[in-house]
Amino acid sequence: MDIIRSYCRSLDEHGFESIVLVPTHGGNFGPVKTVAPDIAREIEATVIPLADLDEHMQLLNEGLDEAGIEYEQDVIHAGAAETAMILAIDEGFVRTENIEPGSEGDISPARLLSEGFKSITENGVLGDPTEATAEAGEVIIQNVVETYVERIKIERERV
Repeated sequence: MDIIRSYCRSLDEHGFESIVLVPTHGGNFGPVKTVAPDIAREIEATVIPLADLDEHMQLLNEGLDEAGIEYEQDVIHAGAAETAMILAIDEGFVRTENIEPGSEGDISPARLLSEGFKSITENGVLGDPTEATAEAGEVIIQNVVETYVERIKIERERV
């Protein structure tokens, strides 16, 4: 949270009028949500946190669905959606020969956060990355970008 505060202060001091905070790692959504109101009251720039983890995961699942992959995982980590996005960015980043499914189905976020991934999945994967395609990743990224751009526009208009 101190890093977020420091970045926001620096961007504000350099004249930025709006600062959008977009976490993509599950463990960072809570800290962004926590610090955003405090730093927003401290600086002149408008702080726009896009830090709803449930919404973010839903956007990823919707992207898979739009790409024709019938798969939904409540808690996402290295599964179909994230693997698809990395394939879309650069297929060389994914060692496809090592892809293997992890835990699927109902996963307790509370247990995950308190006990860690090893308590739920041996390989760190939640879901089935074998479903991933670069094309699905492109759809997911587009879905997230369009949704977030619209949110940013709405928030900036309200200021």
